[in-house]
Amino acid sequence: MHTLELAKPDGRRLTLYSQRPIDPGLRAPSPFPDPLNAAPHLRWHPLRGEWVTYAAYRQGRTFLPPPEYNPLAVTVDPANPTEVPAGDWDVAVFDNRFPSLATPPPGAEPPPELIVPTAPARGQCEVVVFTQDPKSSLAALPLPHIDLLMQVWGDRTQRLAAREDIQYVLPFENRGAEVGVTLHHPHGQIYAYPVVPPVPARMQQVALEHHRSHGRGVLQELIAAERRDGVRMLYEGPHAVAFVPVCARYPYEVWVATIEPVEGFAELDERQRADLARALKTVLLKYDGLWQRPLPYLMAWYQAPTDGAPHPESHLHAQLYPPYRTRDRLKYLAGTEIAAGLFAMDALPEEKARELQQVEVTL
Repeated sequence: MHTLELAKPDGRRLTLYSQRPIDPGLRAPSPFPDPLNAAPHLRWHPLRGEWVTYAAYRQGRTFLPPPEYNPLAVTVDPANPTEVPAGDWDVAVFDNRFPSLATPPPGAEPPPELIVPTAPARGQCEVVVFTQDPKSSLAALPLPHIDLLMQVWGDRTQRLAAREDIQYVLPFENRGAEVGVTLHHPHGQIYAYPVVPPVPARMQQVALEHHRSHGRGVLQELIAAERRDGVRMLYEGPHAVAFVPVCARYPYEVWVATIEPVEGFAELDERQRADLARALKTVLLKYDGLWQRPLPYLMAWYQAPTDGAPHPESHLHAQLYPPYRTRDRLKYLAGTEIAAGLFAMDALPEEKARELQQVEVTL
């Protein structure tokens, strides 16, 4: 893996990654001539016992909402209309111009004093451009390119984990305008949090308790059971699997994971990473093949916390949530799901697994 570190005119960082050497003469463009000087803050939610981050300047972010309705819209520099340079590179990572989490710049206003505790929303938000081809997709990338992307996720995780104020690193992809995408290039994001967020924190707690009681990871045991059952499997390789989980909360929900526990992308060996790339590509091709169109989805990759402690209970895996209930109707959360947190499924995981299993794909 080859890298090139650059700085944008507005002060943000850009790192280019490639399977080949990169021209050191490349320069980092930016649509924005000046720094944003973002200083988001946290407010404590006393009923849920968790933090909420506030970054009102995000109303001025690219494309959405429409500029005519947006008094905070920034002026784009016509001389540098893009975020990434032309040149021979495969993956680009740059600081999000409108971050929900950021290190406060020098002289920034402190968080407001309110009736609940507040704190700076320290952290990092990065955009990961998967490819230079704006018409491509993660599913369409060759396997070596997806392998490189997983190396990038590992490299970013290690870099961000080196910061003392970072406790958790979450790579994810929102694909499609239906789920709020505002950039045209195939891309995802990486959020580095000052705390372990509620969802991974709860999963981590369950995994730790199970590992202490049984000496094995809870996902490790579930994968073994899914492989024995075989009914919901979509991909089974020597080192990685993909399946509709028996406990799926969404139609067509799929999990992609290594067979043996791995704490994060940085800990993958070459064989695991290559097989994980095959598992992921298989699932994404099946999604598009089932609907005969680019399927919107949310994909989140869960890793171990970055607190420097060993986490044998952790198990790197992705959870993918397409927003579709049927072929022509979007799936939204119901009142009971939002209010109570108890998901109600009107389709069996086995039925949706059969539909995906019937889609033939070529890697």
